[in-house]
Amino acid sequence: MRIRVLLADDEKLILGALSALLAAEGDLEVVGEAAGGVRAAELAKKLVPDVCVLDLSMPDKGGISVIRDLQQAQPSIRCVVVTSHTAPGYLASALSAGAWGFVPKTTSATELAVIIRKVHQGARYVDPEMAAKVISAGESPLTRRETDILALSSDGAPIDTVAQRAVLSPGTVRNYLSRIAGKLKAANRHEAAHVARRQGWI
Repeated sequence: MRIRVLLADDEKLILGALSALLAAEGDLEVVGEAAGGVRAAELAKKLVPDVCVLDLSMPDKGGISVIRDLQQAQPSIRCVVVTSHTAPGYLASALSAGAWGFVPKTTSATELAVIIRKVHQGARYVDPEMAAKVISAGESPLTRRETDILALSSDGAPIDTVAQRAVLSPGTVRNYLSRIAGKLKAANRHEAAHVARRQGWI
């Protein structure tokens, strides 16, 4: 019985090449290809593949958001995230969302085929180097709410705008951002956002 695979990547050259290489594996069948996260979620719900291989960063909807959608709609689908982003926070977010695998884009198609088989059999797979980075970096010092507030302010919007987005008073938002900057040892909220983004926390 062949393993049914859906692929999603906004880089069409990578998507096409990966599809052709995986299709050459006798026990894998590529049942769908999507050039974005929204389309990936739609196809996955319609086709119900065994395994989805998702790019972490896609312009319309990232791989982690797709996983969250599928956890609600089709929890039987096992998702593997493929990414060029190695910041520790991305791995933690992907696993928290329900990913079964997390690998760098430097992974060969042959290696990816092996990982897909492992995931299909019920084993989780995390690239060892990425796992080591997470262990050495530690967890984010921010609470979930602090992370949300920082993300809402990361585009440099005025405090009043951030307060409206968060449905909080401007004073409360200032207190949050001051506490966040202190935890991240940043001079201000802009530097704090930069630090958090570099670590993959927002």
